[in-house]
Amino acid sequence: MANRTEPELVFLPLGGVGEIGMNLALYGFGPAQDREWIIVDCGVSFAGPEFPGVELVLPNISFIEAQRDRLRGIVITHAHEDHYGALLSLWPRLQVPVHATPFTAGMLQAKREGEPGAPKIPVTVFRAGDRFSLGAFDIEAVNVTHSIPEPVALAIRTPLGTVLHTGDWKIDAHPALGRPTDETRLREIGREGVLALICDSTNAMREGISPSESEVGASLKEIIEKAPGRVAVTTFSSNVGRIRAVAQAAAEAGRQTLLMGRSMKRVVDVAQEVGYLEGLPPFVAESEFGYIPREKAVILMTGSQGEPRAALARIARDDHPQIALSKGDLVIFSSRTIPGNERGIIDIQNRLIERGIEVLEDRDALVHVSGHPRRAELRQMYEWVRPTIAVPVHGEAAHLAAHAELAESLGVSQVAKVRDGRMLRLAPGAAEIIDEVPFGRIYKDGLLIGGEEEMGIAERRRLSFVGHVCILVELTANLELRDDPDVVCLGLPKADEEGEEMEEILIDAVAEAIESIPRQRRKDLELVREAARRAARAAANEVWGKKPLITVFVTRA
Repeated sequence: MANRTEPELVFLPLGGVGEIGMNLALYGFGPAQDREWIIVDCGVSFAGPEFPGVELVLPNISFIEAQRDRLRGIVITHAHEDHYGALLSLWPRLQVPVHATPFTAGMLQAKREGEPGAPKIPVTVFRAGDRFSLGAFDIEAVNVTHSIPEPVALAIRTPLGTVLHTGDWKIDAHPALGRPTDETRLREIGREGVLALICDSTNAMREGISPSESEVGASLKEIIEKAPGRVAVTTFSSNVGRIRAVAQAAAEAGRQTLLMGRSMKRVVDVAQEVGYLEGLPPFVAESEFGYIPREKAVILMTGSQGEPRAALARIARDDHPQIALSKGDLVIFSSRTIPGNERGIIDIQNRLIERGIEVLEDRDALVHVSGHPRRAELRQMYEWVRPTIAVPVHGEAAHLAAHAELAESLGVSQVAKVRDGRMLRLAPGAAEIIDEVPFGRIYKDGLLIGGEEEMGIAERRRLSFVGHVCILVELTANLELRDDPDVVCLGLPKADEEGEEMEEILIDAVAEAIESIPRQRRKDLELVREAARRAARAAANEVWGKKPLITVFVTRA
């Protein structure tokens, strides 16, 4: 590749291909050693219990960071965290213009205001239908439908061909907000000629068509009207259409709606600013909620993914200072379960059920629909666009394979199989992987960002399994133990199976190990330290079956 001098068009994902979340795609144009680049989306994943203490998982951008002088800009397709949530953390390393729709720009500003010290990012606002240039790339935003306001696909034109990057989308003839996916424009772009379709694979394993958001609104309205007590609806805070549908249904049923959760309130503030919630009655304050009759109350809240600090979790524990649910009330989970969150959701649901509160999920009634295309919708997109190359993205291996199989069955001449870190040449010539670049994950932990080793995550994970022992050994001038070693155990059992305290067991083991060292050899404090460490680990392992992390300090008078 180093000898290539002709211009090339390449696609390089650094996140979101082979996994769900953390979407970040690079497009490059030019000779191998002198390419211009753009980034499409800059998202996060959320850390599970395998990353204790970590707030956010971010894509490793070291490849593009090293050549940011040739990076022409960042374009965001929509304001879901897995597509824009890494901007505040990663933009300082890139410092290039960001292009986003009004709602996405508003969400970014609201997020920045909630994070002290967050950078002020220059944002150029565009709307669906707009066309703008970034270096060699001519970009047109095309209206699509998704579960958030103002999602767009991007028609990326270059001298070597046009790429359609769909972002997240579905075909919904009756969306709750905004216009339907722009079939007319997509067909026109298809007639112009599309080299490659870089397309969402999330629901590629599901046949049929995703139900319309308006159908969910009608179903929620019926459920709310029939409910005898309070109704609480928990959903993704970004789903403004769902928020509007619930508030509208509540108003039509003669009920008042309370908003709970900081993220939901932040989204609603932005949605109101750009006009997506006009015509709704005002939301009630938490201080007023206790005065509303049970049969007249609706609560919209965060917590659909089992987050322990979210509003729903607090209410399920019955430890919220102002808001409570009781027997006969209804909680609707108007959301899907993100893999990895099952345990937290089940725990909350069990707490609610134990108190006589009814729980309703999407398997019980039409209370949620996906914002991603099923197979019939994918077929429709391929019919409109008619690409030469299909590139499945946005999914795990099973989703990508199902999408690839579908594209092949539709007669697409080339189906490229790509993963994070692999550079796909789209033109000239046949699509093929031509390079691999550094990729992976970095972690936001408190105020710092770094790799797993830099942030001490592996050691922290080990601490969570085996605990830590701190030992202080004091030697006299004559190299005798001044007193018994001081031992502090963190995260270890208090005693062995016979009731002897763990700290006493370790004290005896360390003292015996040091006393077994010839006195003159105790001048070597490192030797003493290592003997104490080994003795404590062995003693703990003998009575517990695990070897804790050990830190030993040795002093000599």
